[in-house]
Amino acid sequence: MSLKVVSTDKAPQAIGPYSQAIIANGMIFTSGQIALSPEGEIVCSDVAGQTEQVLKNLTEVLAEAGSSLDKVIKTTIFLDSMDDFATVNEVYGKYFSSHKPARSTVAVKTLPLNVKVEIDCIALID
Repeated sequence: MSLKVVSTDKAPQAIGPYSQAIIANGMIFTSGQIALSPEGEIVCSDVAGQTEQVLKNLTEVLAEAGSSLDKVIKTTIFLDSMDDFATVNEVYGKYFSSHKPARSTVAVKTLPLNVKVEIDCIALID
């Protein structure tokens, strides 16, 4: 099996010893994206704005790999509070309106850089 590292400057660089994504066997496995701009700055403090940025980042990482949100099989959403579930769903639904991948959502104690939301995904590659 061959592994290929995915990296784009249109999404924030990894803030630790990991890749933005890995391609294996015709699929892309993204690392969790948080609400950082491509320059590495947190974009806003509210969960709706952070979710928008996270999904923009995922879109760019997927595009670099030759994939898209339409090819996402599974997402995992990490929230610092389940009180934000409805707001995240509203934003998420704009990006996944007709195509609805499998999904898990969990609340965690703390996320990197104390953001409110983190999302990763698995998608197919053309």
